[in-house]
Amino acid sequence: MALAGCPDYFLRHSNYQERMDRTSTRRPDELIVPGFQRSASQNLPHHHDDDVDLEQLVNDMNSSMESVYSTQTDTAVLLNNGHAPHHHHQVHSSYLGHSRRHTPALPSSSPSRERLRHSQPMHIRAVRNLQEEHQLRPASLPAIPNPFPELCSLTGSPILSPIQTSDNHIVKVWSEDGAGKVVEIPADMTARDVCQLLVYKSHCLDDSAWSLVEHHPILGIERCVEDHELVVQVQASMSGDSKFLFRKNYAKYEFFRNPLNFFPEQMVAFCQESDGSIPPSQLLQNFLNSSSCPEIQGYLHVKEPGRKSWKKLYMFLRRSGLYYSTKGTSKEPRHLQVLSDLEDSNVFTVITGRKLHNAPTDYQFCIKPSKVRSDCKELKMLCAEDEQSRTCWMTAFRLFKYGIVLYQSYNVPQQRKSNLSPFTAPVRSVSENSLVAMDFSGRTGRVIDNPIEAQSAALEEGHTWRKRSQRMNVLGSPSPLHPSSLSTVIHRTQVWFHGRIMREEAHKMMIQQGQVDGLFLLRDSQSNPKAFVLTLCHHQKIKHFQILPCEEDGQVFFSLDDGATKFTDLIHLVEFYQLNRGVLPCKLKHPCTAVAL
Repeated sequence: MALAGCPDYFLRHSNYQERMDRTSTRRPDELIVPGFQRSASQNLPHHHDDDVDLEQLVNDMNSSMESVYSTQTDTAVLLNNGHAPHHHHQVHSSYLGHSRRHTPALPSSSPSRERLRHSQPMHIRAVRNLQEEHQLRPASLPAIPNPFPELCSLTGSPILSPIQTSDNHIVKVWSEDGAGKVVEIPADMTARDVCQLLVYKSHCLDDSAWSLVEHHPILGIERCVEDHELVVQVQASMSGDSKFLFRKNYAKYEFFRNPLNFFPEQMVAFCQESDGSIPPSQLLQNFLNSSSCPEIQGYLHVKEPGRKSWKKLYMFLRRSGLYYSTKGTSKEPRHLQVLSDLEDSNVFTVITGRKLHNAPTDYQFCIKPSKVRSDCKELKMLCAEDEQSRTCWMTAFRLFKYGIVLYQSYNVPQQRKSNLSPFTAPVRSVSENSLVAMDFSGRTGRVIDNPIEAQSAALEEGHTWRKRSQRMNVLGSPSPLHPSSLSTVIHRTQVWFHGRIMREEAHKMMIQQGQVDGLFLLRDSQSNPKAFVLTLCHHQKIKHFQILPCEEDGQVFFSLDDGATKFTDLIHLVEFYQLNRGVLPCKLKHPCTAVAL
C-alpha cells in the first residue's frame, strides 16, 4: 500500500503493521489500495482468499486517526490559548465527499455506516497543502517565553517598528523679482511663522510688515494672508496656477495705530449717530467687541453676474454679511438683500485693471468664496469711488470676520520688541511737525530744546559734511562731478533705492505695500538723467518730489527745496527727512523694499 504523505506515527500503528504483513507476499502489480477497485478490463486471475476486507481496513484506519486527532487537538488547544483550530473541519468535509466518490459500496450495517460517516478528521493526500502545513507547524512547537519582548514588538524595536511618515508639506514662495524658494513646513505652521523662516533664510530685517500674499494670476486677484492662518490649509484651497508671494505690507495693522484714517466718519454708522464724538480707541473697541453692532455703509458699484455692466447700489457691511438695499438707502429688513457671507469668504484686491472687467473706477476689490478655485463667475466684483473708501470696506471686512484675533496678532510682535529692548521708551513726546536736534559732543547724547541752538547745530552738521567731502577730494578720491564718485553711487546699495523704474512701476509697488503715510522710495528721474525722484505716500495718495543736483564751491549737492537744504549724498538726505518733515507732507517712515529670496 502506498500512502505518501501519511504521518510516521500512523505507519507505526499495530493494525497497520498486521495488514502489511498479510499483504507483503503479493506482487507489486496486485497491491490493492483502500478506496480504489480493481479495473474490470484487466484479465488477471481473481482469488477470493487474497482479497482484503475493505470495510475492516477502513474502520481500523478511522479508529487510528481518531486517536491521533484527539491527541493533536489537545496539544493545539494548549498552544492556541484554549482555541481549537478550525481547518480540520474543512478537511473532514472534503474527505467525506472524496470517500463517497471512490469508496465501494459497503454492507448496509448501520454501526459501520455511522462509524465511517463521523470518523474521518483528515484527508490523506499524496502532496501536502502548504497552507495547512504552515497552520499546523506553530502548534507543534513548544511555547518558549520571549526573553526580549521589547525588541520584537512593533512599537519598541527600532528595526521592526514601522516607518514614521512625516506630516510636513512642501510650499514654494516667490519674491518680487521672480525668484522662488521651497520650504518644508508642518501642517500647523502659520503664515507669520513662514515669514519669520523666510526672513531668517534671506537675511532680512525682521518686522511685522513681512507678509505672505495669496496670488491668483488667472483671476487677477490677491490678498494678504492673515498671520494666524495655517499655510497648508490656504494652499489646499488654491488652484494649480496660484502661488504665494513674499513681500511687505505696512497697512496690515496700520488701522490699529491710526483708525481715523481708515474709517471715515461718514461711512461708519455709529459715528453718524454720535456726531463723530467717539475717540479712536472707542472706535476700535466697537469693531472688536462682538456684542456691538457697527456697520459700514456707502455706495458701491456691483458687477452683474455674467455681464460686463455695473450697477451702483447702497451697501451695508455687518457682522452677518454684506447687504444691498433694493430701495435707495433704506435700511429696513424688507429692503435688504444679502450679497455675500463673511464666514466662508475672503476679500481680495483686483490687480488686472479696470479695462478687463470694464470697471467704472480703478479701485476694484472682490469677495471670493473659499470653495471657488479658478471660476471667475463666482466672484462678487465690487468697485469703490476712491482709495480711502476701498480701504475702509476691505479693512472692515477683515475686522468683522476675525475680530479680536487680528488684535492679538498685532500685539505679538509689539510684546516681543518690548521684551527684547534693554531701554525704556522715552518720556518726552516729540511732535511730528517739530525738528529733532541732538548733541553728541559729550559722553552721552542730549536733546537740544533751544530752537536757536538746534539751528546752529544743523548748520554745523552741514559744514561738517562739506568738509568731509572736501577732505576726500584732497586725498585723491574722484570728483563728485564724476559719475562714478562715491556720493553718486553709494545710495544704490540701499533698500529704498530702485534705480531706473517707471512711474507706473513705482505706483504699483507703493500700492502693493500698503499706501500708508510715510511709505517712500527713491528712483532715477526719467526726464533729467542727473536728478532723482522721491516717491512718497501721504493720506493714501502717492506724490513725487524731484531731487535736483546743485553745485557750490566746486562741490555737487542734492536738494529737495531748490538749494535751501543741501546734502552731499542721498543717504544723508533720507536720514534728514526721516527725522524732519521739512518741505514734505510727512516724514519718511517706511522704505518700499523688494527682497530677493
